[in-house]
Amino acid sequence: MIPSIHKRGSETIGLIRYLYGPGTHEEHIDPHLVAAFDPLTPDPGRDPNATYEQLQRLLDQPVNALPKNRRPDKHVWHISMRASPEDPVLSDEDWAAIASRTVAATGIAPDGDEQACRWAAVRHADDHIHIIATLVRDDGRRPRLHNEARRAQTEARRIEADYGLRRIAPGDGTAAKRPTSAERHKAKRRGQDTTSRELLRERVHRALSGAMNEAEFFDRLAAEGVRVKKRTAPSGDVLGYSVAVVGDRNKDNEPVWFSGSKLAPDLSLPRIRKRLAATTDMPEPPAILGRSGASAPVRARHVAAEVTDSALALMASDDESAAAAQLIGVGEVLDALAQTSLGPTQTELQEAARHFERATRSHIRAQNEEMYALRRAANQIVHSGPALGRGRDGTATALVLDVMLLAVIAAARWHAARGHAQQAEAAQQAADRLRTAYQATAAGPLVAMRAYGQRLPASARSRHAATIRAVLPHLADRLQAEPGRDALTAVLDQAERAGHDTAALLTKAAEQHKLGSAELISDVLVWRLHHLGYVTPPASVPRPQRPHSSPATGPAAAAAARLEAPRPRRR
Repeated sequence: MIPSIHKRGSETIGLIRYLYGPGTHEEHIDPHLVAAFDPLTPDPGRDPNATYEQLQRLLDQPVNALPKNRRPDKHVWHISMRASPEDPVLSDEDWAAIASRTVAATGIAPDGDEQACRWAAVRHADDHIHIIATLVRDDGRRPRLHNEARRAQTEARRIEADYGLRRIAPGDGTAAKRPTSAERHKAKRRGQDTTSRELLRERVHRALSGAMNEAEFFDRLAAEGVRVKKRTAPSGDVLGYSVAVVGDRNKDNEPVWFSGSKLAPDLSLPRIRKRLAATTDMPEPPAILGRSGASAPVRARHVAAEVTDSALALMASDDESAAAAQLIGVGEVLDALAQTSLGPTQTELQEAARHFERATRSHIRAQNEEMYALRRAANQIVHSGPALGRGRDGTATALVLDVMLLAVIAAARWHAARGHAQQAEAAQQAADRLRTAYQATAAGPLVAMRAYGQRLPASARSRHAATIRAVLPHLADRLQAEPGRDALTAVLDQAERAGHDTAALLTKAAEQHKLGSAELISDVLVWRLHHLGYVTPPASVPRPQRPHSSPATGPAAAAAARLEAPRPRRR
């Protein structure tokens, strides 16, 4: 049950005409009264003798009884109560009870108060009602409406429980404004999957992800195909901005503009400037040591994996401001990955980024300078261009998605521990999408690594098994039973060929984060070793390896030959 308190108005008759009228897009069907302050209130929807003016005069009577100089300028109060799409259709009697509970909870008409404000509830669709009230009580006083929005939300949670409706996580006032019914109907008529408000919010977030300065932000916004209008001072300084979808016009054939703050609380220009300032004149993050032959998308993804892994430590610290900054940075990296991926993976990442956007906002003030490494990583991903879903690009993408999944799950737990129900739910939804994207991306590289491991001579396999047992004696039996053991053997072998101390590398990989809760420990270690082998200098010059024969043939063996992993370097 979603309550939405609308802006206060000055004309009761205007709102009545809208509620009983056909609606902006003919969406109002059978408008009628379901409840009111007085059972004898006239209903213009069902009573042919009742008029809009009669209902208006009845509701406005306490207002008009006051001297003109004491009448409030904005005396019309308006709230809508909307059920979730999956909820059953409620009866008029149910909606009448819900309306009475809502006006009581908000302070419009407390239970037992015979001098309360006058109100009426109109239903013109299956899934919602509108309640109109006038903000002068019968005794001439004003109602006490302190925090009525929060009280409406609290009552909505009780209504959900009492009627067996979908339980909506309680909000904290940091969510973006939901699209209106008119916006949804307009999107459907235009053939859009989402409303213009939602579409613009996603595009502004994409333009902001990793942008280093204001000029780059606006350039990328224009490249998204969005109309941009800047509000400037006489001095020429930009004070704000608005955006519009090309072709989206109002009844006067003018573009429908949305300011950044109307899209989301963190998209106003002042808030964007604070975020951009966090990366201005900051030093570059530590260089990644990867092989010179790696492509720009591969290097960018390894950078992102490195800084996201560091962000995990900050999210587990006691510094809430630093942790809140990491959430914003993780969101930007996720947006950047969604922009530069291809095929089904891109679709899943776009959905993950859309969900996680809600998890980046809370009342905990972010320490913006703590996000600079993540923002620069997002910038590198965007400017490195698209990553193919195969070869080194695919392996690097699977690697960073594995780390991102850990970060998003950590974000869900971080929010849940602080009672941020909506953000925790959004992060969990993002994790579900990320998991799907990771599984699709990682399948090919893992198959190749397993094939490579299976082709190794028995002596090499025994040597690497001994290393695993020496470093991880408490996990060795479990690792041996997992399907990913061959991939783990493969990456250890490649690390050895590149000159790494495999025992030291495996020890470092195991110490990064807890392994016991992982579904497949071998896969986690594969990606950690792969990344450590990429960013860590070898312990020694690699020994030349004599080629060994193997009967393995076919697509798996061919894929293994293209395995993205450190290769022996020539002397």
